[in-house]
Amino acid sequence: MRIAELSQRTGVPIPTIKFYLREHLLPPGELTSPNQAQYGETHVHRLRLVRALVEVGGLSISATREVLTRMRAATNTLHSIGKAQFAIADPVEPHEDEAWHDAVRRVDELVAERGWQVRDSNPARASLAEALAYLTRLGHGDLFPLLRHYASAAELLAVSEVDVVLSRENVDSMSETLVTMSVLGDAMMSALRMMAQESDATRRFEEP
Repeated sequence: MRIAELSQRTGVPIPTIKFYLREHLLPPGELTSPNQAQYGETHVHRLRLVRALVEVGGLSISATREVLTRMRAATNTLHSIGKAQFAIADPVEPHEDEAWHDAVRRVDELVAERGWQVRDSNPARASLAEALAYLTRLGHGDLFPLLRHYASAAELLAVSEVDVVLSRENVDSMSETLVTMSVLGDAMMSALRMMAQESDATRRFEEP
């Protein structure tokens, strides 16, 4: 198919497709002339994946490129597949004040308490610590008890998600599934929580 049909199939405007090609988020098509190229089903799938990561997941172009690169580099272990997931996380440059050090301690204690096997290099550790540090800085330390509830919900969800990942037939599929769940799963959970909060608040305000 030509780029016009690729655009029609995916709903992505032609200028955006050309931008993704220039940014190496989409592999080049097969040249049929100096100014024409043909695209296939792999381009349709990749374009939909890129759109999900960028437009729904909110990843930057550079982060999306890094994720796709690490997905292609995945070999035969979840350790290597996890590197693609790690690329999703925004790097944290913490302000190492008292709130930060207290937050790091809380994260370490939570990991130990839950018996989680989480590497020190997992960027989620720093992301969680930074979120907790800002709770302290903003005077919302009374929210800390909710951390255990977040952890319980995350653990329950993770078990089901890993089941899905391990059901895939090869490493490439495992890697894409993990990344897709991480990005779109965050978007779904955020939306579901907002709806649940509205529902619960409405019910309480309407109660006599």
